[in-house]
Amino acid sequence: MTTKQTTRKTLGRREVLAGAAIGGAAAAAAAFPTPAISQDTMEWRMVTTWPKNFPGLGTGAELLASLIGQMSGGRLTVTVYGAGEIVPPFEAIEAVAGGTVEMGHGTPYYWKGKVPATAFLTSVPFGLTA
Repeated sequence: MTTKQTTRKTLGRREVLAGAAIGGAAAAAAAFPTPAISQDTMEWRMVTTWPKNFPGLGTGAELLASLIGQMSGGRLTVTVYGAGEIVPPFEAIEAVAGGTVEMGHGTPYYWKGKVPATAFLTSVPFGLTA
C-alpha cells in the first residue's frame, strides 16, 4: 500500500467514527428531550421556627425568600410566616412533611428527638462557619 492509500483508509475510519459519535449524540439528545419551562408563577409558603424578622435567623429567612424570587425571575415567590402564624414553631418539619406548607426554615437541632442524625447538620458553636 502506498502512503496515500493508508491516509485515505485512516481518514475513512475517522469519518466513520466521527459520524457514529455524532449519530449517537443525536440519538441520546432525542431520547432525553429538555423539559418545557413553564411561564406560570408559583407561590410557596415558608414557616419558620422563630418570630418574623427575628434578628439574625428571621432576617435570614426573608433574605432566602428574596433570593429565590430573584433567581427564579419572579416565577417563584416565597412568603415567610413566623412561628405560630400557621403552625407552632416546633411543628414546622411536620407542616412541610404533611404538605401544609411548601418550605420550612429552622435549625436541625430542634428535631434531634425525631431524627437523631440532624444534630450533625447543625453548626458547632465557635467552630467552622457555614
